[in-house]
Amino acid sequence: MSLTLHHLNDSRSIRILWLLEEAGVPYELVRYQRDPVTHLAPPSLKAIHPLGKSPVIDVDGKVIAESGAMVEYLIAHHAPHLAPAADSPEYIDYLQWIHFAESSAMLPVLLKVFGRIEENTGTQLNFLANYAEVEFEKVFRFLDEMLATREFIIGNSLSGADIMLGFVVSTAVEQLNAGSRFPNISRYAQRLRNTASWQKAHAIESADVC
Repeated sequence: MSLTLHHLNDSRSIRILWLLEEAGVPYELVRYQRDPVTHLAPPSLKAIHPLGKSPVIDVDGKVIAESGAMVEYLIAHHAPHLAPAADSPEYIDYLQWIHFAESSAMLPVLLKVFGRIEENTGTQLNFLANYAEVEFEKVFRFLDEMLATREFIIGNSLSGADIMLGFVVSTAVEQLNAGSRFPNISRYAQRLRNTASWQKAHAIESADVC
């Protein structure tokens, strides 16, 4: 098998780098850097996939461009220990949390991050700011309550759902200062950061910076 990860710094691609390190899957890493002014991905990524975004993996010539699909594919084929058995009661919860990360949780995070950028340029946000805050509180309060008695989102061991959620909760805690409002999420984020594979992935990413 030939597997290449097209990795953009400071992006969701850290999920796939983390997963590959956790699973011990051999891979080639192709690095891309954001434009220092626009913070956008370089045009060269469009040569890999028309959307020009990362992560993108190439598996034996087949390109996959959605991180949730990558996580499910890689776990099914190379790291089945990172998912509950398909016939277990936990499997539906596992799938829901995988997709929660990019749907329910990611939207309010992005709205708040982009809203701050706009406000810093002097733009006054009314409806958008209120909507983002209401959604953020609703979604992350729910997640915080779910984590009250759990080490990881599915029981007491790392799974693909945690790998999907890691980017979201880290952004919420580190960029949006949500840790004090949601102490269970804060502890969960630290638990993820303490895993050897997370630390290895971030050490590899830090080498992107020249």
